[in-house]
Amino acid sequence: MRRLIYYVAASLDGFIAHPDGTWGGFVGEGPHADEYLAALRSYSAIVMGKATYEIAPKMGVIDPYPYLETFVFSRSMAAVEHPNVRVIRGDAATYVSEMKQKAADSGSTAPIYLAGGGAFAGSMLAAGLVDEVIVKLNPFLMGEGIKVASALPAWLPLRLLETKDYGNGVLLLRYRPTEIA
Repeated sequence: MRRLIYYVAASLDGFIAHPDGTWGGFVGEGPHADEYLAALRSYSAIVMGKATYEIAPKMGVIDPYPYLETFVFSRSMAAVEHPNVRVIRGDAATYVSEMKQKAADSGSTAPIYLAGGGAFAGSMLAAGLVDEVIVKLNPFLMGEGIKVASALPAWLPLRLLETKDYGNGVLLLRYRPTEIA
């Protein structure tokens, strides 16, 4: 089965955006940003919730990841007039599970990128669909905002796989969700 990877930037206190959805304060340049952009090329598709997607059109961008198939999960959003962006109205967990399996059945091994949205990411984690969590921990405290993952029904233990210090205050933490013993 293909892997679903949640790759997200977060403040030290666990927020991915301010309450209004903006993300000021994150370190935007440096080796971590270059590595992230290069890593995006290894994915075959991207999944996200409506709130995450809607940031791009507000900036005049309809297809924010032109080299990836983009799947936006929303029950209320109108269809997007772009062949690379699909709005999915059905159950996100079922759809993503089927995406992982179909691609694997066709021989594809490229992972699927889960692009934030604390609620959407939380639902994918709660459904047991996330195979890896990569957090770029940024050197500031936000105080309040959108959490890395919200609405988890229970705690979810993670096993640390890798750490990396970029030398600019940003740390990369790579985890795998584990079974609760």
